[in-house]
Amino acid sequence: MKVAFLVAPEGVEQVELTDPWQAVRDAGGTPRLVSTKPGRIQAFDHLDKADTFEVDQVVKDATTEEYDALVLPGGVANPDFLRLDKTAVAFAKSFFDAGKPVAAICHAPWTLVEADVVRGRTLTSWPSLRTDITNAGGVWVDEQVKVCTGGPNTLITSRKPDDLKAFREAFLEEFTKAAKGSTKGSAR
Repeated sequence: MKVAFLVAPEGVEQVELTDPWQAVRDAGGTPRLVSTKPGRIQAFDHLDKADTFEVDQVVKDATTEEYDALVLPGGVANPDFLRLDKTAVAFAKSFFDAGKPVAAICHAPWTLVEADVVRGRTLTSWPSLRTDITNAGGVWVDEQVKVCTGGPNTLITSRKPDDLKAFREAFLEEFTKAAKGSTKGSAR
């Protein structure tokens, strides 16, 4: 299972990156940090600078075909930067087009709103995104984790860091199914 973690160069909520990242590793998967610029990204603990992390791949060089799934960590600034980058938005949208699962937590659905992929979908997020999601044609619910299969792919969403346990359990189940499906008949 190879999973892309799409983040901006600055503003990702560290625990929403590191906790799901470790869950993918613990499940035997390969997480890869994809960003809009090479080098290191600056993570945050709410509004305070936290650690930096090395970028594995620049989004302009990434393809959906090389990944089984996508994780969009939150943080207020992170998805706000991503939704202004056409290549990042297109990369996120391509997982929907390919029918591959996407997991987004907290403010991350802003990128999905920009990609115009929430229409007709049921999802959750940080409460302040409710109007944005509704205006984009989605159905917002206040739940710890929401798994929506009513579209071209499976969309897994959660509200906040307190929901990380439920978030990682839900996305690992879906990602494992997707990865097994993509290796049928291949020599991987």
